[in-house]
Order: sequence, then C-alpha cells, then structure tokens
Amino acid sequence: MLFNKRNKTRVVKIGNVPVGGTNLISVQSMTNTDTRNATGTLEQINRIHKLGGDIVRVAVPDIKAAEALPEIVNNSPIPVVADIHFDYRLALKAIEAGVAKLRINPGNIGDRKNVEIVAQAAIEKNVPIRIGVNAGSLENELAQAVREKRISLGEAMCRSALAQAAILEECDFHDIIISVKASSVQETFEAYKKLAELCDYPLHIGITEAGSANTGIIKSSVGIGALLAEGIGDTIRVSLTGPPEEEIIVGRKILQSLGLRPYGPEIISCPTCGRTEVDVLKISKELEEKIKNNTEINKKNCKIAVMGCVVNGPGEASSADIGFAGGKDCGIIFRNGEKICKVSAENAVNKLIEILKKCETD
Repeated sequence: MLFNKRNKTRVVKIGNVPVGGTNLISVQSMTNTDTRNATGTLEQINRIHKLGGDIVRVAVPDIKAAEALPEIVNNSPIPVVADIHFDYRLALKAIEAGVAKLRINPGNIGDRKNVEIVAQAAIEKNVPIRIGVNAGSLENELAQAVREKRISLGEAMCRSALAQAAILEECDFHDIIISVKASSVQETFEAYKKLAELCDYPLHIGITEAGSANTGIIKSSVGIGALLAEGIGDTIRVSLTGPPEEEIIVGRKILQSLGLRPYGPEIISCPTCGRTEVDVLKISKELEEKIKNNTEINKKNCKIAVMGCVVNGPGEASSADIGFAGGKDCGIIFRNGEKICKVSAENAVNKLIEILKKCETD
C-alpha cells in the first residue's frame, strides 16, 4: 500500500466491535427516527445492519427517548451508541439501558461533579465515551479566538477535544474515542492531523453537515479519504442529509476503494468513448444488481472489470480477477489474466456470474 502507515491508537471496544489499533476500520451511521418510537428505530437499525453498518448511534434528547433505549439495545443486531447533550441524567439512563457507548461533551453536561458521576457509572459498566467536538459547539473562549483569527478552527477543535478528554482522564476514565468535525474539509483535516500527533485515542472521522447526496458524498469522500490515506481514522461516518442507510453504502465504498477493507466483489468499468461498441453502462448495472442480490457471490472479494473497447480494455480486463473487454457487440472474458472465452455482449453478464460462482468453489 502506498498510503502512510496506520496511526497507532489504543483499542476501545464498542460492544463486540473493537476500534483502534490494527482492527478493521468500522462504518457507522446515526438513525434519524424519533428514538421514542422504538419499533421504527429498530426497523431502521436493521436496515443499516443489513447494508453492513457496524455501529449505530441514536439521539437521546429527553427522558422518554432514554426509556425506549432498553428495547432498542436488547433487539439491535449491532452496538448502539447514545448521543447525549446537556443532561447528565440521560447519560446515566443510557448506561443503565446497556448502550455500548456514550457520545457526550463533558463540557456541556453541567459541573465537574456531573462528569465524575457519569464517568464512574461508565467505568462500572465498561461503557466507552466518545468526545464529539463540532465546529458549531466550541466553548465560547475558543469560538471567540477563531472569530478574531487568533487561532484556526482546526486548532480550536483539537484543543477543545483534548481539554475535555483531560477531564475524563482526571476521573480515571480512559476508554475514550475522539471526533473533531467541521463542514470544511481543510479545517477538519487540520484538526485530525494535530490530534493524531498529540494523542493515541482512537479517532472517529467524518465531515459534519456535508450536505445532500451529491455534495455530501464528494466532500466526505475527499475528507475521509485524505485522512485514511494519512493513516488517520479508526471508525468512520459519512454524514449525509437523507436516509442513514445511504451513509453505510458510501462509507463501505470509501474503505473498499482505498483497499482498507474488503466488501465482496468490486466492479470497475471504463468511462466509455467514441470507440465503445458495447453498452458498458447496461452491462455494469445489470452485473451490479445480480451480484447485490446473490448472497453467495457477495462473500467473494475480487475485482471485476467491464471495459468497452480494444484500446485499454484487454489490459484492464486481464489485470482484474475477472474481466470483460468489449468489441463489436461481443467481447473476451479474462480470468486472472488468461482468456477464457468469447461471448456476446447480450450474454456477458450471465457468463461473468457463472464464472464468479465457479471461482468460489475452485
């Protein structure tokens, strides 16, 4: 791998998911249902899990939401994180309910005594805490310094996170994860780079308020991808305005594209040009759908190339695990660099699926 070596961090367990160290980078999302509606929230969590989500966070804005947590936690297929602000008693309720992690800011749940109470309860139940600092939630003094351009936003978020971590450390609490997110890719990158140099806490990375699908996917892919390429990041969330299920799909693709975590077959296809003589888009989409709906094939980690012309097609197709290089209404199928057969464009998908199935038993 050409990327920088993974940043060394301590390991923190979120339920049955280890985060940090050399463990796989996990993908998480946050429900957008009313947490007080346990049934609806669990339905969404199950969809997130089915798409490959490793961890899920739920908002706990009031006591009724906290009272719904036991049902959600006991029936969730993945670890549940409680997102708490302002009221330390909600954090205590969440710990009692068996959540796998808290997301809090020690600075906004009242005086030092409240923090100590939460930390002690979390120690007793082995519940880790994520300190989540966002650009919009800085302490007044730091926010003022940023406005007056005395320090950068990245520096301010880093300082805030480490100061709040110090509060927990003074309470003899050490299972800490940190995130420092802004809607700016550059400022987020700066904050995480500084954190990675100054601490060994596992880092939850992402670009907050990234936007709707088009904008959000681009900003998240650039920001998260740049950090991961630097070896920074132990768990990720792609923040999109829309269904949280989409966040899981994009997060997985980011990790897969960087070669950091396999997620079954990866389809690559050419952008097409005036030399293209087969319908690359149609073949790629049909192949994608058939793979998505086949549980057996989904377990195989491989690269499949769908190429549309004789210029780069044969080379790209033969360098993939399985490849199709199109010609005039037909093409050649390769496997591990070897020509397997000639096939019509119409039958290309079926033949590729047939070979994929055989590969799993060879």
